[in-house]
Amino acid sequence: MFNTLYPGCVAETALFRDAPKLFQQALPWFQKNITKDYVSQLFAGERVAQVVADPNFAQSGVHWSWGNGQREGAKPFAQALSTKANNISRAGRLWELSAAMVALEAAGKSV
Repeated sequence: MFNTLYPGCVAETALFRDAPKLFQQALPWFQKNITKDYVSQLFAGERVAQVVADPNFAQSGVHWSWGNGQREGAKPFAQALSTKANNISRAGRLWELSAAMVALEAAGKSV
């Protein structure tokens, strides 16, 4: 079973560490006050945990989203994966790269 998810744009993380400082300061303010799309680290983490542990997310092979932001009553919804995400050749290559990065082969596990 696998899923992907978009917990929201978490503006106050190291994700934007290479962006100009002014952008790093303005983005959270802009999301909170203009677009209302702000998502806190805690809230994004709760969404990740929900996809991992909640039986309502047991559908495999979908992308979960809540739309943008932390809006009251936002409901998660499943979206079909793109053709690139469903490409078996790409999936195999991604597995190989991931396994090498975490040294699964070095641990004697076959991939």
